[in-house]
Amino acid sequence: MARTIEQLLPRLFTPSDEQLIWRVQQQDDAGAFGELAQRWEIPIRRLCERMIGDPHKAEDLAQEVFARVFVRRMEFEPDGKFSTFLWRVALNLCYDELRRRQRRAEFSLDELVDDDALALPGDELSPSARLEEQERGQTVRTALQRLPEHYRAVVVLRHYEDLKFREIADVLAIPEGTVKSRMSEALDQLAVLLKEFTPPAPESGMRHKQGICV
Repeated sequence: MARTIEQLLPRLFTPSDEQLIWRVQQQDDAGAFGELAQRWEIPIRRLCERMIGDPHKAEDLAQEVFARVFVRRMEFEPDGKFSTFLWRVALNLCYDELRRRQRRAEFSLDELVDDDALALPGDELSPSARLEEQERGQTVRTALQRLPEHYRAVVVLRHYEDLKFREIADVLAIPEGTVKSRMSEALDQLAVLLKEFTPPAPESGMRHKQGICV
């Protein structure tokens, strides 16, 4: 029983995201905002990276997200969820960045790869198996970048950030049914892209091509 109480005490005395942002709104509490940034830094950077495909720019964008949240702190509604507000700010900044790249013709699939994002425990896979896993991960990221941004956002929030459909609907301010239909269409497009990017497996044994034994 004592152990259970010890486990519960930190949760009871740890302020929620909503309590922290209230302190930021009402008191300009820098400590509260710092705690929010610490809690959400990794998820927001991860979202930005998967949306724009550039890990280095994602770090800059994540910092900009928190700066934007602080500037717009009074826009947060007391009866809302801070995470919804935060995801929305982050996605809008990602959309802005993607549009800037399109205007400048700077967007390139060559920017997508970050091997560190696929780091796996070295003792679990052989070098060849690890390379194969990295190549598969790179293919998925490349395909993800080919999706239109409104499909990409749904896939990232659902499959990488584990949001429920209703939560995604709140973030994107669209009906839940629209989220589900976008997800279905996105997965169909991803399947086509992955098939396009994945070379066919070599056939075993002897085969003939144009009358030549290869």
